[in-house]
Amino acid sequence: MKTRTFFGLLTGLLLSSPVLPQDGGYEVPRTEWGQPDLQGVWNFSSDVPMQRPQRFGNRQFLNEEEMEERRAQIASTRAAADEAAAELVLDPEAPTATNNPGGYNDFWVEVAGLADVVRTSHIIHPEDGRIPEAVEGAPRQFGGLGPDIPGERPVRYVVGGIAKNGPEDRGLSERCIVGFNSGPPFVPSLYNNNMQIIQNEDTAVIMTEMVHDARIVPLVERPPLHDDIRLWSGDSRGWWDGDTLVVETKNFTGLRQTFASTGTDYDMALTERFTRTAFDTVQYEFTINDPSTFTDKITAVVPMIKVAGQIYEYACHEGNYGMLNTLRGARVDEQRLAQGEDLPERH
Repeated sequence: MKTRTFFGLLTGLLLSSPVLPQDGGYEVPRTEWGQPDLQGVWNFSSDVPMQRPQRFGNRQFLNEEEMEERRAQIASTRAAADEAAAELVLDPEAPTATNNPGGYNDFWVEVAGLADVVRTSHIIHPEDGRIPEAVEGAPRQFGGLGPDIPGERPVRYVVGGIAKNGPEDRGLSERCIVGFNSGPPFVPSLYNNNMQIIQNEDTAVIMTEMVHDARIVPLVERPPLHDDIRLWSGDSRGWWDGDTLVVETKNFTGLRQTFASTGTDYDMALTERFTRTAFDTVQYEFTINDPSTFTDKITAVVPMIKVAGQIYEYACHEGNYGMLNTLRGARVDEQRLAQGEDLPERH
């Protein structure tokens, strides 16, 4: 990823030719239709926390000393991880671990942010940078890579599950319905933090790497969908506000969480703003308004960095064969239990 990013920035320097106005500001390149050109592959990995640590109060930005300290912490963490990986020796005689081994996909974890660390949090509203209080009665579900967390259908979170009786008991990314960072909105996560914007005069396409979902966003007047028509990624409509692409999305299914393990997205209205601020940077801002889930709206800012590369097909093997093997293994365990056998401890 670091190599790809380097060549992405280098290619951008060599190939892009934005015109700088006399005041030294950045002038956004334009398409043949005169619209701001947002096309390309953009990465939204980040080292910034989504919620603001309480010690910063209402302050959105780190000071210079805090930035240097945070950069040093990040560099130290990465160096330690690289050193540990270099010294890793697999011992076939080692005893089997009895604790949670984590996910098979730890190899792909990509936590290094590409933008500089300047913010105290991605959330900028509420003013304290914290997720607001949930509305009384709003459902909450928690998942993860560890043991199943018993609960009820529908499973609205993306990783983990409540049982193994059927595919409906598993998380949405395990079912290859939506990726765990595919949004909307886009939230930095473990890996595959890439998306692509494609434009023509009256349409924008926002395509995610994770489960390769593509939102078709009309930029011309069209009647909204009937309220009875519901989509996993909602129904999007877009327009230009100066040099900013604004996308408003409604008509979600209610089968996903609104944000941070809370709510359903049935009543959620999402507004996203894409603004190109440099040859290699798009400022992405989203606002979640869901009065049935949170007592206040949530607004966050996430920088996206241009990558010189393509988005390739995301093969979701969890749904291809992983789901079948998971459910088959559960049936075998049931048969063994019925025959009075003891099962080994598993996580």
